[in-house]
Amino acid sequence: MKKQVSNAGEDRAMLLGFTMMGLSVLMFFLLGITILKPFMHSVWNEESNCTIIQADIMDDWVDCSFTCGVDCHGQSKYPCLQVLVNVSQSGEIAVLHYNEEAVQINPKCFYIPTCQRDKNNLLDGVLDVKEYFERKNDTPFACFHQQDRKPEDVIMMKKYDQSVVFHCLFWPTLMLVGGASIVGMVKLTQHLSLLCKVYCSSTREELGSFMPRAELQQSKTRKEEKTLRWRLNSQSMNNTPYQ
Repeated sequence: MKKQVSNAGEDRAMLLGFTMMGLSVLMFFLLGITILKPFMHSVWNEESNCTIIQADIMDDWVDCSFTCGVDCHGQSKYPCLQVLVNVSQSGEIAVLHYNEEAVQINPKCFYIPTCQRDKNNLLDGVLDVKEYFERKNDTPFACFHQQDRKPEDVIMMKKYDQSVVFHCLFWPTLMLVGGASIVGMVKLTQHLSLLCKVYCSSTREELGSFMPRAELQQSKTRKEEKTLRWRLNSQSMNNTPYQ
């Protein structure tokens, strides 16, 4: 069977399918490095319940740097909010942090606010967080810790949880399956069209070979009918008496 020439619509559909598959592979690569790899190597896997003991703003503020333009840089300070919690699983007192990055940047503070020139705004933001913890009182909440490595530190939430990982795997997979389906349907349509074309051409050839035979048989039948009629006419003429 000869290869069928595709039209413009099929070429565009094939291009769309291959583009979707290529983008899905690229998304797998980027998300695997930025999200999936840190999630798999995370050591904050032990979940427990924590209860707030106290939340205080430390006297010593922490230095930070900010940018206010392309060539504008400045130095400022932000207040350090220290939150102590009671870990129910071990019964020990630990320092609460917002996530894994806060532990690495400053192991004494709960979180690191965005540095800016106005210190009053920084203080207002930290006071709002402190008020939030004070309202929780003795209400337990989920936290994560490392009992073997760092029992003195716990985090409030993971930067990448299972829902984030699910979306990182679901949407690229959906795009990959969609692109492969488009390419597969175009290929299937081309194959069925080619089979239909071959079947129609073979049927025409068979009909063409049968037609001369049918015409020859019809002409032979006509000759036999003429011969029979001629014989009958001859016999009728011979049998007619002369007057």
